[in-house]
Amino acid sequence: MPNITLSISEDLHKVVKEHNEIKWSEIARRAISEQATKLKLMDKLVEKSKFTEKDALELGRKINKSLHERYTQ
Repeated sequence: MPNITLSISEDLHKVVKEHNEIKWSEIARRAISEQATKLKLMDKLVEKSKFTEKDALELGRKINKSLHERYTQ
């Protein structure tokens, strides 16, 4: 099984060290696995989509304009 190295803040490291009864590598493994599962599902959902980045930018601009108009009046 491949290994990875994570960098964490000093504050987080202190908490981890204080709770050595917890299998932190298992928690990290599960979190990564859950995120990977979500990404696979997202990839499957959009694999046949014809929605382009240009379309997304245009939709975002329209939403921003609408929100601006709604909240600045």
